[in-house]
Amino acid sequence: MSSQKNITVVGAGLVGSLVSIYLAKRGYKVDVYERRPDMRKANVYAGRSINLALSDRGWRGLEGVGIADEIKKIAIPMYGRAIHMKDGSSTYQAYGKDNQAIYSVSRGGINMRLMDLAEQQPNVTLHFEERCDKLDRKSNELSFFNTSTNKATDVKSDIVLGSDGAFSAVRTQLQFQSDRFDYQQFYIDAGYKELVIPAGPNGEFLIEKNCLHIWPRGSFMMIALPNMDGSFTCTLFFQMEGKVSFDAIKTKDEVMAFFKEEFPDAVPLMPTLLEDWMNNPTSSLVTVKCKPWVWDEKIALIGDAAHAIVPFYGQGMNCGFEDCVVLNELMDKHGDLNGTCLKEYEFLRKPDGDAIADLAIANFIEMRDKTADKTFLLQKKIEAHFSAKHPEKWIPLYSMVTYSPHIRYSEALVNGNKQQAIMDKIMAMPDIEAKWDSAEVENAILKAL
Repeated sequence: MSSQKNITVVGAGLVGSLVSIYLAKRGYKVDVYERRPDMRKANVYAGRSINLALSDRGWRGLEGVGIADEIKKIAIPMYGRAIHMKDGSSTYQAYGKDNQAIYSVSRGGINMRLMDLAEQQPNVTLHFEERCDKLDRKSNELSFFNTSTNKATDVKSDIVLGSDGAFSAVRTQLQFQSDRFDYQQFYIDAGYKELVIPAGPNGEFLIEKNCLHIWPRGSFMMIALPNMDGSFTCTLFFQMEGKVSFDAIKTKDEVMAFFKEEFPDAVPLMPTLLEDWMNNPTSSLVTVKCKPWVWDEKIALIGDAAHAIVPFYGQGMNCGFEDCVVLNELMDKHGDLNGTCLKEYEFLRKPDGDAIADLAIANFIEMRDKTADKTFLLQKKIEAHFSAKHPEKWIPLYSMVTYSPHIRYSEALVNGNKQQAIMDKIMAMPDIEAKWDSAEVENAILKAL
């Protein structure tokens, strides 16, 4: 490996910070340029502030550079979903088995910790308030403009990694300089708004701490994830336009009437609901797919710049961290971060980025429509029962995505579709509600497999 290579990482978000640590530990000199101010000093979070769900793929990325224990200090395990009905009742659905969990982390909190850990590497330098204005493919030179000092800087490097998010400046530059560049961007019809359930008078959690809370309401839903200070970050995913939508609810009276009707058990826990609604932005949700990810054997996209996805499988950060893992494994294989390494990275990760994008959209429908549906819950019970008896034959789709980093997202998508086809037939069996755990059902699944 040539430790003399200079690498420019554009974007100091979650993936940019983590990949810089991976590269630094291999001896590369890394400069990271971030458009925003240093959030650690400005006390502002970069990008969306939705709480994130860290699962096995993400932990693997953190373990690869020995920082998982540091991140666990700011993470809260969630062992299942708490489903809140309109009548005030609730049910619990475990995520996996043997106390498997996903972990709630603050986007800003983990990003700042990763920045700290990156700066602890002697060969990493972070540069803030640096807007990427130009990328010259021929010279591999980037032009930055510092929005604080109004100073322009040209940076030439051996390798450029664009990790600057869904609306990547690096990717945009490449679109205008590349022939046959495939790009697809699409928004779902729902947006989101963040709200808060504060901690109790003594800092206690007012609802179950170790759960992801969901209020499914058919065409929309609210979720809540725990924070270290005892509060919960709530996110309402709601239609942007229509009869029942963000666009339709304007006044404080309309907001309160809507919440009392749809989320009556949450309203008493949300004393700042009206202020949060009026002050917090309504944001959209975008999916980005593109190809290629690599140019000239020296420029590559990584993380959301390559594959922005909606948050409903909790895999955006995990997928980006897995990019870092795969890239690191390929550097081991090829001995260097070179053109061959980058092209294989694209070959392996592009199908997986597309697959998790599709899975995330499908999971939105599941979370908002089906988590309170008796037929859906029975299907999940049958799958869990069969999987417990035949773990070598059946891993539920959620477990494949969330707890099985050895299974690629693209494989999980294919296997999940096959399993759903089988379950469609099983759920159509007469009296399935009465005999769901019978030998007849078990043998029918085995035969279908």
